[in-house]
Amino acid sequence: MDAGFIINFTPTGMIPTKVMTPRVPVTPEEIAADVLAAAELGASIAHLHARDPQTGEPSYRQEFYAEIIRAIRRENRELVLSVSTSGRHIAEFEKRSEVLDLDGELKPDLASLTLSSLNFNKQASVNSP
Repeated sequence: MDAGFIINFTPTGMIPTKVMTPRVPVTPEEIAADVLAAAELGASIAHLHARDPQTGEPSYRQEFYAEIIRAIRRENRELVLSVSTSGRHIAEFEKRSEVLDLDGELKPDLASLTLSSLNFNKQASVNSP
């Protein structure tokens, strides 16, 4: 009996930079290309972190997520897309949740939500009650 698997692929997180590794995708095009390649290999969910394409820094900006999602949906409408609402670099809920206001085919299927503060090795990710 084939139990099957759900493979959740995250092409980039909040930490890696091009300086750390030139392979980390930071532009919407690079992120979408890595997601689509992972989907071809069997990934069924993509967990997305947006980056400012000019600086490579993590971003909450809705328009960056929209570019990533649009590029993925153009090629693959079946992949489940999850977005990060991380508070590691952005504390304000209004900014963190901006991506959830996307509409139509750009609206993400899922979003991560950290309900408590977390201690990482170099900093804390503080979430207010």
